[in-house]
Amino acid sequence: MPDEEVLEEGVLNPVQPEIQDPLLKSILADNEATPATEPTGEEAPNPLPDPTDEVDCVVIGTGAGGAPLLARLAMAGLKVVALEAGPRRDPKTEYATDEKAQNFLFWNDERLSAGQNPVAFGKNNSGTGVGGSTLHYTAYTPRAHRGDLQLHTDFGQGVDWPFGIEELEPYYEEIEHFLGVSGPTPYPWDAGRRKGYPLAPLPLNGAALLMQKACAQLGIETSPAANAALSARYYQEGIGWREACTNRGFCQAGCNRGAKASMDVTFLPLAESFGAEIRADAYVTEIERDASGRVVAVVYEQHGRTVRQRCRHLFLCAGAVETPRLLMLNELALNSGQVGKHFMAHPGMQVWGTFDEDIRPYKGIPGGLISEDTHRPKDADFAGGYLLQSIGVMPVTFATQMVRQRKLWGQPLRDYMRSYNHTAGINILGDCLPHAANFMELSDEKDARGLPKPRLHFTAQENEQRMNRHAEKLMRQIWEAAGAKDIWAFERYAHVIGTARMGLSGDDAVVNPDGKAFDVPNLYICDNSVFPSALSVNPALTIMALSLRTADKFLASLRA
Repeated sequence: MPDEEVLEEGVLNPVQPEIQDPLLKSILADNEATPATEPTGEEAPNPLPDPTDEVDCVVIGTGAGGAPLLARLAMAGLKVVALEAGPRRDPKTEYATDEKAQNFLFWNDERLSAGQNPVAFGKNNSGTGVGGSTLHYTAYTPRAHRGDLQLHTDFGQGVDWPFGIEELEPYYEEIEHFLGVSGPTPYPWDAGRRKGYPLAPLPLNGAALLMQKACAQLGIETSPAANAALSARYYQEGIGWREACTNRGFCQAGCNRGAKASMDVTFLPLAESFGAEIRADAYVTEIERDASGRVVAVVYEQHGRTVRQRCRHLFLCAGAVETPRLLMLNELALNSGQVGKHFMAHPGMQVWGTFDEDIRPYKGIPGGLISEDTHRPKDADFAGGYLLQSIGVMPVTFATQMVRQRKLWGQPLRDYMRSYNHTAGINILGDCLPHAANFMELSDEKDARGLPKPRLHFTAQENEQRMNRHAEKLMRQIWEAAGAKDIWAFERYAHVIGTARMGLSGDDAVVNPDGKAFDVPNLYICDNSVFPSALSVNPALTIMALSLRTADKFLASLRA
């Protein structure tokens, strides 16, 4: 198992493939033989709830949007139930250090992609299981900037958020210290923070070191990035001590050590310690209302049976695809005409190069280095901005991108992949403007449950195209300065955002600034679907901050 890999004198040791994971064959066999909807060995089916039992809150989804507020509501003494479409798994025994074996972490139900730049799904944008997509996110946790929330004010394009960054900053701070974020203090692009990161940065991998050196030559400031993975042992409320990261580089395929701050080792144990109930393998199909329009119950499928749970309040935290899909299927909160509209995806252009140095891109935290000098570039011909980050990559993922972009196959592909250990990449994470041409709808094609599949239309507009051109040129300059050979670019779009945005009025938004639906008095939405704009940073930390803020606003309304 990967526990044999240790850190010595700041250098990431090579992996020993022959001893990496003796459980792999049995795990692969189990994954092929056992459908995800069956109960795992860790958790038996929940007993059917009493038909007369009414809980205070049902939370749909246990990822970055659902888990923090679930904990907050439980700590306030409310009776809360979380419904998760995927299973509960034990990372220590069920996570293999193998890309293909870990596919069960992704939302693998087919989603239809349309538009001139169709967005990839599965591992790119969503997850399934107790912990949601945080089970396989890269743990990159930069804060949004003040300007990210006021694009229209600054550029006359897009829309502003209905509140300022000061509403999120206390929650950013709370989450960073609860999760144990590793990062630099002071942070170069926000040196005036009240509190620094609780842990020192993680060590830089090969790609990060190359990028750091080349950016220094070009006058671009860089810094170790903020990552929600532990650089030292850390005490986690609700779970105890979590061990430090071993730099095995498998964040996107699930952390079997508990060093990465996924929700299953942070907010969810805390929620359960205060009495929250989490029901795994619970796929929600129906949301019931009474004559006044209030939500009264949620219906879900679990292990071949249909279950109904009554509730006083509903929190929909299923992500920017499943959230609007549930709203459409149940004809909920549709009066604004904004459900499914203004779908956004972050420009995530990557530039790769081959080096003489031994890079080993599978080692270390995938995103070790950051630069936010490009947050508002002086020579920009676009609205918004982007960040630069070094990237690590697993071999199957890299080969797949190579095939898609360079159309290599057979012997040419095998020849190129021999240079995998000498490959390094940089990518951007850039803002995306909301546009009417980008939206989600229900298709006529049905899934295995007989429900319409979601179809998402995405075409990169002129602003995103200009941002990509600006970023590609800069990243090529960085790799040229670093001495790269065979430099090539891969255009991609990361994360799914929007589709149920928040605003000040039900005329052009689905929820108000507190996450409460304008149309349904006891429905709240809390995930990346409510983002009015995409932000120029990774969304996970902001989703968690919104989750705690929504919970606090809700609890305040109950007290009032």
